[in-house]
Amino acid sequence: QVQLVESGGGLVQAGSSLRLSCAASGGTFSSLRLGWFRQAPGKDREFVAYINLSGDNTVYGNSVKGRFTISRDNAKNTLYLQMDSLKPEDTAVYYCAGRLGYGMPDSTKDYNFWGQGTQVTVSS
Repeated sequence: QVQLVESGGGLVQAGSSLRLSCAASGGTFSSLRLGWFRQAPGKDREFVAYINLSGDNTVYGNSVKGRFTISRDNAKNTLYLQMDSLKPEDTAVYYCAGRLGYGMPDSTKDYNFWGQGTQVTVSS
């Protein structure tokens, strides 16, 4: 069973940067297609970014395009999300997710494994 653990969240000011990490264990990391999602209070879980097995194909949600960068290090079994130019509306719990098969990058239903989430709070 794959386990995903996020880290790197915190409280920052608008315009700042943060890098989230997601460490995987219990499975073959290089076999996982990976994504980042976020959920703000009272809102549905929102797609943030996706990366394929080799890391050469990425997809971003419209609200983060040009500001966030997803990457992975298969040798370290770790997924990253570099977040720049943060805005108050980026405040949410951020989750990493993995799946073994094909599916829509932005569909929560297509992911088999989820982390517990890390809180990101951006103050204005």
